[in-house]
Amino acid sequence: MAFGEQPAYLRVASDLREKIVNGALPPHTRLPSQARIRQEYGVSDTVALEARKVLMAEGLVEGRSGSGTYVRERPVPRRIARSGYRPPVGSSPFRQEQAEAGVRGTWESRSEQGEASQEIAARLGIEPGDRVMRTRYVFREAGDPMMLSTSWEPLAVTGRTPVMLPEEGPLGGCGVVERMAAIDIVVDNVLEEVGARPGLADELITLGGVPGHVVMVLERTYYASGRAVETADVVVPADRYRIAYHLSVK
Repeated sequence: MAFGEQPAYLRVASDLREKIVNGALPPHTRLPSQARIRQEYGVSDTVALEARKVLMAEGLVEGRSGSGTYVRERPVPRRIARSGYRPPVGSSPFRQEQAEAGVRGTWESRSEQGEASQEIAARLGIEPGDRVMRTRYVFREAGDPMMLSTSWEPLAVTGRTPVMLPEEGPLGGCGVVERMAAIDIVVDNVLEEVGARPGLADELITLGGVPGHVVMVLERTYYASGRAVETADVVVPADRYRIAYHLSVK
């Protein structure tokens, strides 16, 4: 193979991808069989199989048990807005963003006490094994799962206070900034780092993805005078959503 030349399976995958994108192979159409790909492109069974695997890993096609491989419906990505805006009293950032977009958002949550792992302890500036409140969320848009989140708050900060449980009590469902203010902690800085990785099996089951789908992971930490008071991992399916930041210029 000459320098810079693509392997055969990538050339086949590229041609099939182009047919999917330009509509020659529309959504719900059965992908050519392995034998058909072999004959049409003059390649081996191994090359045909690897080309199909590439398209599946990219989320362009999906296998249906006993039926074959079909072109997936390609969703139009929606935006999830992120900003430094502090929503009004009684409104979480998610609720505010959904209201501004004119859609109906809901969520489910479950909180439980546990011990900080080494990674979470490093993010919160505490010792591994220190007690934290972990809260898991499933966010839905018009009933469909759109985002997952897991947050951790040090119980050394919120323990034995009215805001110990993020979704219960007088400030249940409010944002971190407002909840912390209720216990005289002023959040003055937020760090968000965005990355991407293949979705974990349980994440994709909840979000409605297929194995190999990529998710965006937003790692967010709230600080008060340099002390971390909450950290969270927000997981968003990359094929359905884009994260948009609104940054103010001072």
